[in-house]
Amino acid sequence: MTKPALHTEFDDIAALRAALDQRKVSAVELAQSALDAAQAAQDLNAFLHIDPALTLAQASAADAAIAAGTAGPLAGIPIAHKDAFVTRGWRSTAGSKMLADYVSPFDATVVERLQQAGAVSIGKLNCDEFAMGSGNENSAFGVVRNPWDPAAVPGGSSGGSAAAVAARLVPAATGTDTGGSVRQPAALCGITGIKPTYGTVSRYGIIAFGSSLDQAGPLAASSRDALALLDAMSGFDPRDATSVERCDGAVNEPGRIRRDFDAAQSRYDGAGARPLAGLRIGVPAEYFGDGLAADVQAAVEAALRQFEELGAVRVPVSLPRTELAIPAYYVIAPAEASSNLSRYDGVRYGHRAAEYGDLNEMISRSRAEGFGDEVKRRILVGTYVLSHGYYDAYYLQAQRLRRMIAQDFQRALGEQCDVIMGPVAPTVAKDIGENRDDPTADWLADIYTLGVSLAGLPAMSIPCGFGQGSHARRPVGLQIIGNYFDEGRLLAIADRYQQVTDWHRRVPSKQDA
Repeated sequence: MTKPALHTEFDDIAALRAALDQRKVSAVELAQSALDAAQAAQDLNAFLHIDPALTLAQASAADAAIAAGTAGPLAGIPIAHKDAFVTRGWRSTAGSKMLADYVSPFDATVVERLQQAGAVSIGKLNCDEFAMGSGNENSAFGVVRNPWDPAAVPGGSSGGSAAAVAARLVPAATGTDTGGSVRQPAALCGITGIKPTYGTVSRYGIIAFGSSLDQAGPLAASSRDALALLDAMSGFDPRDATSVERCDGAVNEPGRIRRDFDAAQSRYDGAGARPLAGLRIGVPAEYFGDGLAADVQAAVEAALRQFEELGAVRVPVSLPRTELAIPAYYVIAPAEASSNLSRYDGVRYGHRAAEYGDLNEMISRSRAEGFGDEVKRRILVGTYVLSHGYYDAYYLQAQRLRRMIAQDFQRALGEQCDVIMGPVAPTVAKDIGENRDDPTADWLADIYTLGVSLAGLPAMSIPCGFGQGSHARRPVGLQIIGNYFDEGRLLAIADRYQQVTDWHRRVPSKQDA
């Protein structure tokens, strides 16, 4: 019988930290265990760049800090970063040929803060090119495979992060969520992922896709593990113009989310056998329409019944512009992508064509060779909607619709319910290559996640079951949406569910992989 990897022999990050403090295991041993696991799972294609020397140097520093009594809350914990975050030492490619050999001279703020907390990076994780995709099929370095079913996608764009956590290659990983790219892969891989309120986590050093939408978030096995990363990642950053200094009166700093989590848990502890008594769960009718697969609906309904057993009350709500989030997002996001990606011209950095006549031809050929089809598609859409004569008709109208979508959420969360719950995606993970003949089909699968991103709200996905029939090995996720700056309570609510269920503890077997 194969011995489990050392870093998987502990229940969660808290148990890992306790073992490190008690000298039962060293950070170097944990790092080597994770490096070995990543090497053994190359068939998943989750990692793009691993440098054992860099990893073991960080691990040695963590061991020294633990010995000196100066260790941070994540000291010695192996993690990995989505390749949308720039990192010193490791390549930062955003899954694109355009940046195939790029090494950043600085770390993203998220990377920097997690390293300051003591986390040890195992390497960089595969993702859809420039975070554009829902299946991790758009990476220039190949598709990532779902650890539960190698024939299926892991979701995207943070597919490498989700696959690495689901396969227990690392306890947790970073991701980015522009239109659902933390929540959707978390759902399809049976793990926990959270997108915080826009502005609570610095965007500095995230390779930009949609500047008014991009937000970093963690992926982990459980809500408590996600909390450990998110609390360390969050905080005001003067280098990011979109970073907020205060969160509904509270200073935006590490520790804020954990304080809110602990306060919520204290209230729930005092409620006895029905800890969530009085919690109003809004269930949008629009999330349970004809497009929702029967097996996904069954798993989500079972999760909602479990929350009712914990004391929560189900409240019907309406988000009438749910379907309109798709056209609004796919005008705004490509417009911002067109602007952000204009910097990749082959002049300063990035891919440069080998043959060209003049400057214009060099730029044109470099971009044609460096960008993949999905990125080109979105650049073309974005350039069109921003062009003279179409800006008012498309981009301005989409921004107006965005405001109305946010108002729909505020009416529900401000007047009718405390949180909103529903599916993350209409179906379980699709087969690799399933939508090859219809490149925009994946856009429709984001229907339940896009509105949250447009509104800038926090939301998370937790595992709540599996599909049925031929999809019985493919996970289903439950989405929990909260009001602005409500991350701590969302994580506490998810934790109460995870205390009485075991979906988050299930791990793909060797037979699955």
